[in-house]
Amino acid sequence: MTPDAALAHHAALDARMTAAVRGIRLLETLSWPASAQETFLAAWKIGRIHLPKIDYPKDDYAAVRTELDAVAAGADPDHPLGQYLQRTAESWRIATRLLDAAGSHRVTAYSTRLYGRPVEMLPGDGPTNFEAAEHFVALADDLDQELRAIEPDAVMAAETVRDELQRDVDAFFVDHTVTVELDPGLIAKAAASPTRIRVRTNTGFSEYDRHQLLVHEAFVHTLTGINGREQPLLKSMARGAPRTTATQEGLATFAELISGSMDIERMKRISLRIVAIDMAINGADFVQVFRFFLDAGQTQEDSFASTQRVFRGAPLGGGAAFTKDTVYLHGLLSVHTFFRWCLRHRRLAVARQLFAGKLALEDVFALQSMFDAGAIAMPHYLPPWMQRANGLAGMLAFSLFANKIRLDRVDADDLVLGLGV
Repeated sequence: MTPDAALAHHAALDARMTAAVRGIRLLETLSWPASAQETFLAAWKIGRIHLPKIDYPKDDYAAVRTELDAVAAGADPDHPLGQYLQRTAESWRIATRLLDAAGSHRVTAYSTRLYGRPVEMLPGDGPTNFEAAEHFVALADDLDQELRAIEPDAVMAAETVRDELQRDVDAFFVDHTVTVELDPGLIAKAAASPTRIRVRTNTGFSEYDRHQLLVHEAFVHTLTGINGREQPLLKSMARGAPRTTATQEGLATFAELISGSMDIERMKRISLRIVAIDMAINGADFVQVFRFFLDAGQTQEDSFASTQRVFRGAPLGGGAAFTKDTVYLHGLLSVHTFFRWCLRHRRLAVARQLFAGKLALEDVFALQSMFDAGAIAMPHYLPPWMQRANGLAGMLAFSLFANKIRLDRVDADDLVLGLGV
């Protein structure tokens, strides 16, 4: 098969795969209706403690799996695009099995294959996700009172956030139309696609929240979706497969960090979810996890929202969990390591390729020859912080050097002497 014929062959397989999974909405299928929160909290406030009752729609995914098998079988395992298709098809196959298992303890096993679990180790032989999460929770608790006194939250209405996001989105996506709208049925604070960003209604937002939504939802999730739609061959890059979730969420969280939009409370919320996932897997039921978030200082509404994320698709009596939120911390550290690697090896151009669509980190390296050949287009948009390559390089260079300093060997006297005071 000639190179051009191989590209055409795999593009046709990619189109088949994209069509086969078009109806799969993993997170939407497992998400709970807003009425579940209203019912639970109304009963909670008058002392009637009970587990929510959630029914999940059941579909037959046999035909989808048959088509995914055909795509994988038709892909050339020795061609970069063939390998990409086989990895992605397998990811979607696992997702269909997870949906089949919704409401049962088997969800944990499939969820773990897609997203990992808290006891897994972080990149570079680091601590586990759970240990890192406990560290950030403890640090946030230590700083909480001091930081609240220095920087009190100013609450913004959802309508204000929507209008300001729309203004910024219009100014950035000059070649595409993206609509920001309010969604009363949304439990998460926001959700993004290539064409719209939904913001939860009847919620107060801080200034940090607004910046986080802009750089996380708009300048990563919407941006990579639009760039994926602009791809000449791989239309699947417009839609994230489950296997790309860790990288995409890690990239979005890294964007918050690098742009100064991540506060310590955001890091605490991410970390609390990881601890809660571990609790649920080890037997805690919905009410116990809900109390855990309350005790950590979250409101009843936020505690319910956090708890339902842990129990999406899982039985509420304990011993199981939907582990997707493990990817935020793991993905953040993986992406941060990736950018530092790119700087150290003088390959920041490779870092830009990560925005070409909904990719996993491994894809950027595995598909290098396809980028070089033009079969995969460079990204149409780059986030503002990525456009300022010199600034990014400066921050990463400092990070690389600062990591050599062992804080456990530094005391206050060292700092005073070092400053010449």
